[in-house]
Amino acid sequence: MTLLDTNSVIRKYLTTASAETNPLIALVGGIANPRIYCPRLPENTILPAVGFFTRGGTSTPYIPDIPTPSVQFDCWAKDSATEKGSVVARNVYRKLYDALQGIQNIKVSIGGVDYYILSAREEVQGQDLVDNEIQNYFRVLTFFEIKVR
Repeated sequence: MTLLDTNSVIRKYLTTASAETNPLIALVGGIANPRIYCPRLPENTILPAVGFFTRGGTSTPYIPDIPTPSVQFDCWAKDSATEKGSVVARNVYRKLYDALQGIQNIKVSIGGVDYYILSAREEVQGQDLVDNEIQNYFRVLTFFEIKVR
């Protein structure tokens, strides 16, 4: 069995309209162009946006086609005339949490192949961070363990 591209499966799930993902998609650009990127945000990305990448994880030799990556998510926002960036970044995190925490057996189709997110569990709750290099940019950092088949 070939190791599947878990990043593609996770992004496809997060950018596909559903009751779980629609609130997140609405906050980060809408269904036509959701700003959810892997492995990082492109330069000059419109915020709010989400960047994620796999930072490691586990697998078992007994069931080789079911990896469980540990995924880092960064929920970005900046101050605007009407909203504080820290509040928006926290809201994006909350919608990401709602889209992932506790999901089970979610089918994700890519190129005619069906994959399944067997489970997702938050490893570390969202941490509010201020970008020291770019003023008025904020992010919430969180980690999820996502089991994929």
